[in-house]
Amino acid sequence: MIVTAERAQLAVILIVEDDVFICQIAELIIRDWGHQTISASDVNEALAILRSPRHIDALFTDIYLKDDVLGGCDLAQQAIKLRPGLRVLYTTGNVVTEKMRALFVQGARFLCKPYAEDQLQESVEGLLAA
Repeated sequence: MIVTAERAQLAVILIVEDDVFICQIAELIIRDWGHQTISASDVNEALAILRSPRHIDALFTDIYLKDDVLGGCDLAQQAIKLRPGLRVLYTTGNVVTEKMRALFVQGARFLCKPYAEDQLQESVEGLLAA
């Protein structure tokens, strides 16, 4: 684990990932840094969480969710409407086209799968520091 002196304040991160194994690994890694995580496996579950009164600092979402092509892009757009200022980190192991990038919410970051722990940490900490 990488520890930096200028570590971002601890945060609550909503992870939206339809692959249970990838979701669990991301949760373990992010919790290891002291952050809290909430997980959802699809857009509807994530939106229910976002509509709740729970505090959430950032959304970490796969772009391609089962049965919902570009679900992560649609989710992020709806999430920003529900929670203006929410930080967004997208991920996918698939090709990201310019047309797809045009759907990214302003200020969002992107992390390509497969990613290493240090890449995830750099992306999350950079997102939280922005």
